[in-house]
Amino acid sequence: MSAVEERISDRRLLALLRAFLRAGVMQDGSVRRLVTGTPQGGSVSPLLANVYLHRLDRAWRGAYGVLIRYADDALVMCRSKGQAQAALARLTALLAELGLRPKAAKTRIVQLTEGGEGVDFLGFHHRLVRSRAVRGTGKFIYLARWPSRQAAQHARDRIRFMTMRARLAASVEQVVQELNIFLRGWAGYFRFGNSAREFDKIRNYAVMRVALFLAKRHKRGRAWGFAQVFGSRDELGLISLNGIVVAPRPNRPWRAPVERRR
Repeated sequence: MSAVEERISDRRLLALLRAFLRAGVMQDGSVRRLVTGTPQGGSVSPLLANVYLHRLDRAWRGAYGVLIRYADDALVMCRSKGQAQAALARLTALLAELGLRPKAAKTRIVQLTEGGEGVDFLGFHHRLVRSRAVRGTGKFIYLARWPSRQAAQHARDRIRFMTMRARLAASVEQVVQELNIFLRGWAGYFRFGNSAREFDKIRNYAVMRVALFLAKRHKRGRAWGFAQVFGSRDELGLISLNGIVVAPRPNRPWRAPVERRR
């Protein structure tokens, strides 16, 4: 609240924010009111987190590297291992002043090198890779990005949930419509990058789950389910994820989506 009061003096708005903080969390039928923090899942929590962590942004100095922060996820880009170690120590100290600490399971120092490990940030996996040879140009190294393992597993879990045995009473049209909504949103987020291969995997997994759903619903074998999917003209209306990836090409400007003309 002290961070909010640096910019806002309206008493009614401040009272509303305090009410948000005292709202508590419903868990197993009972309300739990925590002494510190904001209720997880609350609509105002991300906003208040940014207000609070803005103090971290103001205190950061470029000598420790470039700090990139999105809500409570942060990444520091450094030029050397020594600078990275100093940045981690500085980040830990600044968070301690705010009563916070980095999450140990997600905090590590990674060296971005060709063939080495990459780094996950905001659902993307970032890694240095060597380009393929193109006529008139040589190979060069660039930073590629695609959905992380965790993001891909989340997509598979979501697809499996929507096609689970407990939903056999739902129509195939309804299940495909729900899958399309999810796939369209998931692909819309990850379309910036080098995600075509992961898109193929997720789309193939969705096709497999729809085929199994059909087979179970009609008490037939999986081969019959696949025949129904691939035998239809548009694979039962399941959207395709091909051709929607807008990848940043190495050493070339970003390419905007091209609208199709009628």
